Amino acid sequence: MAAVINSKNEELSTKVIDMLKTCYDPEIPVDIWELGLIYEVNVNETNDVVVTMTLTSPSCPVAESLPVEVEQKIKDLEGVTSARIELTFDPPWEKEMMSEVAQLELGFM
Repeated sequence: MAAVINSKNEELSTKVIDMLKTCYDPEIPVDIWELGLIYEVNVNETNDVVVTMTLTSPSCPVAESLPVEVEQKIKDLEGVTSARIELTFDPPWEKEMMSEVAQLELGFM
């Protein structure tokens, strides 16, 4: 499942995606973008950013810290007015949501 990108500022949405690729679930050596944990990235005309994401499971050990880390990193990007993470478990994450890069890295292909 590829993330949905809704953007009024393509340059800023590219920066957000590049930043997401620097965030890792500490138990899995693949970034959250390639893992398929990002469902949607929205950047509006005033550069407010809302990212809808999930975790590998509701009981994930980083459930409290990872969304906060991601939100702070987005807020720190130049040009971002505000940032918010919306955490969802619908649909639940499945390994098929990973990119081919992630599946290769983790030995699923």
